[in-house]
Amino acid sequence: MSADKIRLVNIQLYGYHGVEASEREGGGKYAIDVELTTDTRRAGATDDLADAIDYKAVYRTVRDVEGRRNYTLLEALAENVAAALLDSFSLAQVTVRVRKLSVPMGGLLDYAEVEITRP
Repeated sequence: MSADKIRLVNIQLYGYHGVEASEREGGGKYAIDVELTTDTRRAGATDDLADAIDYKAVYRTVRDVEGRRNYTLLEALAENVAAALLDSFSLAQVTVRVRKLSVPMGGLLDYAEVEITRP
């Protein structure tokens, strides 16, 4: 299989995830990137969506997994997104990055991020 990549970058969602009760009650902003490794040659040759991965379907899958439940850990959210994408699409590999954009650390930082890659 080819190592072609499809990326959806900075999918922005509002979720109720975290270790702290205040995070699960008040919620916060999250960003998710997905990198799909697949063979795009057929889609490139036919220019037909039926031969490609539908980006809207990927987006909906990510959104649905994120909204399905409240996760304590970013790692659990990333694992569930990766598993759903691998189950739903013909992929050789998926990389998922989950960023929590407001992190209660007692100091300033841009975000906390978890990145996983699954075959």
